[in-house]
Amino acid sequence: MRPLATTLLSFWLIAGGPAAAGTAAVKGANPMSTSEDIRAVAPALEAYAQKFVIGDLWKRPGLSPRDRSIVTVAALIARNQTVELPDYLARALDNGVKPAEISEIITHLAFYTGWANAVDAIPAARDVFKSRNIGADQLPPASGPQLPLDEAAEKQRATRVGEQFGQITPSLVQYTTDVLFRDLWLRPALAPRDRSVVTVSALIATGQVAQITYHLNRAMDNGLTREEAGEVLGHLAFYAGWPNAFSAAPVIKDVVEKRPR
Repeated sequence: MRPLATTLLSFWLIAGGPAAAGTAAVKGANPMSTSEDIRAVAPALEAYAQKFVIGDLWKRPGLSPRDRSIVTVAALIARNQTVELPDYLARALDNGVKPAEISEIITHLAFYTGWANAVDAIPAARDVFKSRNIGADQLPPASGPQLPLDEAAEKQRATRVGEQFGQITPSLVQYTTDVLFRDLWLRPALAPRDRSVVTVSALIATGQVAQITYHLNRAMDNGLTREEAGEVLGHLAFYAGWPNAFSAAPVIKDVVEKRPR
């Protein structure tokens, strides 16, 4: 694994996590805070990171390391926290997330967290890809074959949204149908379950609790288990803060309890 830089991820080195000596840092990345730097400013932060983030959170069995990487990358992009992004992108690749999937995560989050946040993630991803000799042949095409669409479910969703908001904002209703649910969600480079995990993670990380019910149900329809949903929330407490996690907790609890076991 390449050296891991900045803030929480730097604690992998502080805690004795694996790192490849001599591996060049990603171009443009901010210098890594050393253990001495962190202890000089916030020794308790180092201790918490060693004990809980490194020593427990990433080792919990309820969510795979690959899924934890997807959740973390989604949260960082959603919150426009690009300082740590190169290192977590590299970690995601090490944990089995494919370059094409990272590309799709960035594209997907343009629609769910704003165009600028997605664009701000491009330099970090570009430099990580370059450092690993990842070329265009490993990235998804701009267009191509799509996943099959559940026409009945999409018609029901579109009708409901149209009845609620069609008179107020017809453009939003039309773009939601044409761009998101008849195009973006059908792109095959990111599995529906993973696309849902990205969406739910971004909603929790940005405090958008009103949208969680629909998207968590969709995520569970796409294969996310109730245990995994709980682990996503616990993971994001560290990366998006306890208030955002607890704001989402009642909504997630309500969704999980209303679904058949």
